[in-house]
Amino acid sequence: MAKRGRGVDQLRTLLSRCAAIFRRGRLDREICEELEAHLAMGEEEYRRRGMSAEEARLAALREFGGVTQVRETMRLREGLPFFENLRRDFGCALRQMKKSPGFAATVIGTLALGIGAAAAMFTVVDHVLLQPVPYRDAGRLVTIMEGDGKTDGWYPPPWLDIEQWRQQSRSLAEIAYSGGMFGGRNFLMNHGMALEVNAESVSANLFPMLGVQPVLGRGFLPLKPSFGPDRNSGTILLSYAVWKQGLGGDRKILGRTVRINNKLWTVIGVMPPGLRYPAGAYYGTAQVWMPTELGRDDEARGNGSNGYSTLARLRPGVTVQTALAEMAAIQKRVAQEWPADLRELHSHVVVKSYNGTLVDADVRKGLLALLVAAGVLWLIASLNVTNLLLARGTARQREMAMRRALGASRWRIVRQMMVEGLVLSTAASVLGIGLAVASVKLLGHEIRSNLPLPVPVRPDAWILLALVGLTVASALLSTAWPALVTARAPLEPALKQGGLQTGQSRRHHRVRGALVALEIALSLTLLMGCGLMLRTIYALEHVALGFRTDHIIVAHLDIPGYRYAQRNLTADLYEPVLERVQHLHGVESAGLMTEVPLGQTFDVELGLRQKGHIVYGRIKAATPGIEQVFGFPLAAGRFFNTDDTPGSQPAVVVNEAFARAYSPDKHNPAAILGTKLMGTERGAKKAGYAQVVGVLEDVHQTGVASPSSPEVEVCLTQTGPKSTFYNVLDEIAMDLAVRTQAPAAVVIPEIRDVLRHADPELATANITTMDEIVEDSYGSQRLAAHLLEIFGGSALLLCIAGLYGLLAYVVNQRTRELGVRIALGAPRANLLWLVMRQAGAMLLAGLAVGSGLALASGRLARGFLYGVKAHDGWTLAAAGAVLFVSGMLAAYLPARRAAGVDPMEALRAE
Repeated sequence: MAKRGRGVDQLRTLLSRCAAIFRRGRLDREICEELEAHLAMGEEEYRRRGMSAEEARLAALREFGGVTQVRETMRLREGLPFFENLRRDFGCALRQMKKSPGFAATVIGTLALGIGAAAAMFTVVDHVLLQPVPYRDAGRLVTIMEGDGKTDGWYPPPWLDIEQWRQQSRSLAEIAYSGGMFGGRNFLMNHGMALEVNAESVSANLFPMLGVQPVLGRGFLPLKPSFGPDRNSGTILLSYAVWKQGLGGDRKILGRTVRINNKLWTVIGVMPPGLRYPAGAYYGTAQVWMPTELGRDDEARGNGSNGYSTLARLRPGVTVQTALAEMAAIQKRVAQEWPADLRELHSHVVVKSYNGTLVDADVRKGLLALLVAAGVLWLIASLNVTNLLLARGTARQREMAMRRALGASRWRIVRQMMVEGLVLSTAASVLGIGLAVASVKLLGHEIRSNLPLPVPVRPDAWILLALVGLTVASALLSTAWPALVTARAPLEPALKQGGLQTGQSRRHHRVRGALVALEIALSLTLLMGCGLMLRTIYALEHVALGFRTDHIIVAHLDIPGYRYAQRNLTADLYEPVLERVQHLHGVESAGLMTEVPLGQTFDVELGLRQKGHIVYGRIKAATPGIEQVFGFPLAAGRFFNTDDTPGSQPAVVVNEAFARAYSPDKHNPAAILGTKLMGTERGAKKAGYAQVVGVLEDVHQTGVASPSSPEVEVCLTQTGPKSTFYNVLDEIAMDLAVRTQAPAAVVIPEIRDVLRHADPELATANITTMDEIVEDSYGSQRLAAHLLEIFGGSALLLCIAGLYGLLAYVVNQRTRELGVRIALGAPRANLLWLVMRQAGAMLLAGLAVGSGLALASGRLARGFLYGVKAHDGWTLAAAGAVLFVSGMLAAYLPARRAAGVDPMEALRAE
């Protein structure tokens, strides 16, 4: 019972002390009243002895002792000493910031730059690389595609192959699939309002496999697949955003019908907020989901078979490698069921982690490299702040020595300075958040264009947690050492009147010089990366593209395909639009193309059996006259002309890369002229063939840094509903290219007016110039260059500031010495040289170390470079020269100040 009573008393005391933290004002009043009562009693006693009131008061104070010390002791006894002292340290830190606002602003700005850069890059890396897709056990999800195993071409499998995998695989717990995005633009109609949505067809078991359930209603029924309509036909799942924005969040929507394009769908469920499938932004964000319906093209394997994006879940304990080995064996049997001329094309499979397919390997490496660069900038900022706090600690040695002489422990001194650093770092983090958000907004276009997943501007919980970590790390890294150095300084030299505390100045100066040299080394590393990327951009801008880009306007037409069902899209839309545009004032030539060079609108791979081998290439459609717009040079034959009509012999044009791969004479592109390629008519008992009529010289198709790949272009005016190509080109985006000498600002409104008259849905078409498309094609290189420009420029400024701050401090500390030198006859030029030599030594030491770091880190940027080597000596020399010249210019001001010291003023000040 006694122990229990003591425990209760201890708990009561602890609670009382905790409560004292929140009633400090009342506690202070109670303590003061108690002390005054004791003093009054003492005064009364002395007055009874015959003393006057004043004498009695003084005598009572002498007998009582230090009132302030007693008050502090009583306050600590009644409260929690640790938190009370911590509160005082925070108050002292805020007073120091108010006392030295310039110093505080410098430290906060320096740290904010480093923290903001690191936070911005971590935001990007976190949302693109670190955060898994929001599906159940996302690490066990894999994608499966098939191909011939000899090239990089992999294709979505047909439904029959997926069924064989489902029946034979023991490594896969479940397989689901989804169809391609619905063709063209899709509009959800509601009370006269049209909301554009992206749509995706999925198998009934897809969302259950992902572990995602509707927040309202139900999912698709788990039925056995069959050819033709089933009980899921005509049903639809809405995304949370579409339900809120398009339907006002109506909870009675279940069972009702909505119109998308010209078809009615019954709403059966609403999916949870934030759901993305497909997860990659390359595929757009699906906002409505329909069940996949199997049809005639799924009943047999062949060129017309539908391909489906396949997603599977591994069984527990099964690795991707194990699943790949099993699937490879299964696919050998499945390939035997393909027609003989297509068997090799589908003889292999590839199994990849779903998370790994969302981000390209080069993008992953590039983001990690940029994160390292941001970390280097943060380290430079922290080193700079460490230097500043070392100087600050030296200037406050007398103050700290006085505190220690009055009884403060070394730990108390260290804790106070650490708290000051934490306050500064916290303020820097708040500013860093603003810088990070501004950086993501500023680079928003490049981020959206080159990264597969969205990067939100607002920081989430993970980013805030990372900021807290950066804040604490910055405070510890930049404050711990200066605090320890200040606390361990000897007392006697610091307390001497007029003492300069020179006992440790030489050692401190060497330490600070080493820190500046390390800043220089790290800055050179970033400047080297910046220089390599700038040279890459320069090289890309001077690449011969193989076509003209000047005075070309490109309109990207998202075709409202539902309006042209059962109609000839080519004759009813494309040709009338082209005819009107060609007659606009100032238009020299115009043409249509499924994808202009370096565009990102349309990409179809071709894989067909042709004379004993498989033909691989990209397929495009173009109208006669497109070669006049871009100036495509012909290597042999001709381009399409007005004689190529639906009733004439189907014509195709190939490029030199295609001719080199498939021509009878690899060295003579013209040898492929007259070759017949691929069937051109669907449903015909005897398919016709297209004839190669021309060979174009190679141009850069997908990227300035990418080599030309085999390509086949078909004549758009020859494609109709019965054409094989129409099945591919139907309801896709089309690019309208216009060459004009008139200013773009004049022509674009006229083009938009033509599109509006052709179809109101085309009024909002994205219209740009070919020069802008080329700029955007630089992609990840330009994004990396922009970021490294920011990092390198910031590092250079921080390095210059650190060097200037150190030399300015040294000159200030050596003012008396410099005055004595001048008084004894030393030339002022020698003093100038003394400071400049000191700066040069630090710069050369930093450049020597930095050269090694820059060359070692060059491998991180290798995947982004074009036209320049990762270990380019000229770039390293240029970066070093910029850093050396900037550093010497920063050192000149303190050096000139040293040379201008007045000896009488310096000696009188001492």
